[in-house]
Amino acid sequence: MRIAALLKQIPKFEAMVLGPDGRLVRDGLELEMNPYCRRAVAQAVELATQHGGAVTFLTLGPPSAEDSLREAVAWADERGVESTGVLVTDVAFAGSDTLATSRALAAALEHVGPFDLVLVGRNSVDADTGQVGPELAELLDLPFGTGVRHLAIEGDVVHARCEYDDGWVQAELHLPALLSTAERLCDPCKMDQDARDAVDPAKIRRLDAGDLGPGPWGQAASPTWVGSTRLLEIERLRDLYPDAPIEEQVRRAVSILVDRGALDAALDDFIDLGSVPPARGDDGSDRPAAGPVIGVVVEPDRATLTRELLGSAAALAADLGGSVVAVTSDPAELAMLGSWGADAVVELRGPTIEEDIARGVGDWAGSAAPWAVLVPSTAWGREVASRAAARLGAGLTGDAVGLEVGDDGRLTAWKPAFGGQLVAAITATSPIQMATVRAGVLPKLMPREHVARHSTLTVAPRDRVRILARTRDDDLDTLAEANVVVGVGTGVAPEEYDALDPLLARLGAELGATRKVTDKGWLPRARQIGITGRSVAPRLYVALGLSGKFNHAVGYRNARTVLAVNSKADALVFDTADVGIVGDWREVVPLLITEIRRVTEIAFTEPA
Repeated sequence: MRIAALLKQIPKFEAMVLGPDGRLVRDGLELEMNPYCRRAVAQAVELATQHGGAVTFLTLGPPSAEDSLREAVAWADERGVESTGVLVTDVAFAGSDTLATSRALAAALEHVGPFDLVLVGRNSVDADTGQVGPELAELLDLPFGTGVRHLAIEGDVVHARCEYDDGWVQAELHLPALLSTAERLCDPCKMDQDARDAVDPAKIRRLDAGDLGPGPWGQAASPTWVGSTRLLEIERLRDLYPDAPIEEQVRRAVSILVDRGALDAALDDFIDLGSVPPARGDDGSDRPAAGPVIGVVVEPDRATLTRELLGSAAALAADLGGSVVAVTSDPAELAMLGSWGADAVVELRGPTIEEDIARGVGDWAGSAAPWAVLVPSTAWGREVASRAAARLGAGLTGDAVGLEVGDDGRLTAWKPAFGGQLVAAITATSPIQMATVRAGVLPKLMPREHVARHSTLTVAPRDRVRILARTRDDDLDTLAEANVVVGVGTGVAPEEYDALDPLLARLGAELGATRKVTDKGWLPRARQIGITGRSVAPRLYVALGLSGKFNHAVGYRNARTVLAVNSKADALVFDTADVGIVGDWREVVPLLITEIRRVTEIAFTEPA
């Protein structure tokens, strides 16, 4: 079996420093292999051990990326697996976005291939787009499985259990195929510097732009452009009195929460987010109104996210004098979609698999030439959007948290970067602009009364991926919509979760978790907060029994107020908190409940 594993070298998050211009300071920055890629490398070697054959490790990057290739080859050497490292490097590749990167990697794979199986990390934690895998699959015309957590190969059939945002998909694919690896698929590849230095230089080869053809490459081939950035500096109070009795710490903490409005649920009800703009061009014709068209791809069973996308699309369309078209593979609910912002609905007949839906979206967009296409930033949406963008040559911004019409009349999508420390304005130079959008970051506007026009588009399925089962173990919207989140680490055992119920009920809170908690299966993966999990922005975040390491802390950096409880006064979590209580959470939580009840009851009984 010939296996290729793709890897990326990224800055160590703990070592990242932003300059006064909001750009990453790269001089002297410590680099490492992307965590998800470590699983791709390790799984490739394991499969070669099981089925025989060789592994080719491939990366696109500067000459320094050779160190990560050496680490991968050293891992294979230690396990007696034949391997080669291929470094695709040339100044011509500078400025590559995900589509340009995918085109270069596709050309490199065709140059050194063919391969039976290509493995790639689910996403890179410095960008978190998850686009390269499905874009590559589209360019190479391969079936794709995303976020593979369990994997077995029998003959030319791949049995994959894929980890989605809040559930699982059991799938069968036929080789050749491309798979993205989940963080928990296997133990990561890790080799020390001595082992990397000992790798035979003859096992590393280089390819430049000339080896891959005329291009274009790099920035010239990139349909997205990074513009201005906004530094998200969040100052925390760091109020901590570890020597005071716990009762006094609790009273002080609750007083601060009251002063900051962190306990005032009424504030959430008085935020006026506006209404969906009236429908345009409702003249009874089958065609949308004249003017720019914004497409919204509807993911099945994602009502909240669909409503957010359609409402924001309608607001953009109102600014442009255009209209909104919902593209769905489900039987169209015309009144509901119309009330949320769709002027028209295109129903895709035939497809149920992501690659087929992507073909339908591509066919519709190729004909309708929309101004923009918006897609949910979920495992499902990332594959659909990435494949469609690769088919269309469209610029795709991944994981956007804000959308607006720029001064030039183009779409500006704001994307978080570097662990959420800043957001960057991304624009597309392509005629069709695309973006995937995070759940919970756009407002749910008040609905209007409108029945959307309806048309159908038939798509012939490829039948290359067979879905045996789709299951949900949670709801992706839960944390996105939560106004209060209580985050737990391994310091809170699952049999102790019941003890938190009174606090959750008093605060109206949802339960979140660190990666280690979800690794152990104590809570669903949809509850994981952090770099490889979810970002939350509640009114109040309460951290219990967790250390506050960087990888988790970036997930709640946008919370308005953070309360931390830890028994160690020097715990990292207090550095990212507004107020801290030093004590055992088992003792603190009942005191918190009592004090919160006391102050809220006073608020309700005091005369106006």
